Amino acid sequence: MLLFKPSRSTLVSIKAPFRLVTRHFSLQNVAAAAQMPPRLVLKEEDIEEAFLKGSGPGGQKINKTASAVQLKHVPTGMTIKSQATRSRSQNRKIARRLLADKIEAAEKGPESRTALKANIKRKKKASARKKSKRKYKTSQEGREDEEEEVEDDSDEPVEEKVKEERV
Repeated sequence: MLLFKPSRSTLVSIKAPFRLVTRHFSLQNVAAAAQMPPRLVLKEEDIEEAFLKGSGPGGQKINKTASAVQLKHVPTGMTIKSQATRSRSQNRKIARRLLADKIEAAEKGPESRTALKANIKRKKKASARKKSKRKYKTSQEGREDEEEEVEDDSDEPVEEKVKEERV
């Protein structure tokens, strides 16, 4: 028996007798997120697929099974090889996604999905760097204030001693 009518953004669950748990959540962040352009869909007729024996670490198993996938997009001549996993089917999916991303980057340039993702990542990294500098700067100012407060018996001020030690 519910004592109130839950709103659309309320999750109600009854854990035990006489114990009602309500949790509020919001779908606003999902809707507000920047929409990425849809992935490029490649025609199967435009792709030549070959399965190759793998190379690199993995020992005898990787060297004798043809689980690596090589895709060639005939209209553009672009080639992709994927050997990310031991599974041929997973490598096919990965290779198709990589080929589509590569073709889209060549066609759209800075408007492609990969360029937009890289731009978002670069902005986040710059923001984190800026925040770190701001934090470090305030902590340095705090240390300098503490150093100025400390007095020494010698004739020289404490600040000059600290500067000499850093050099």
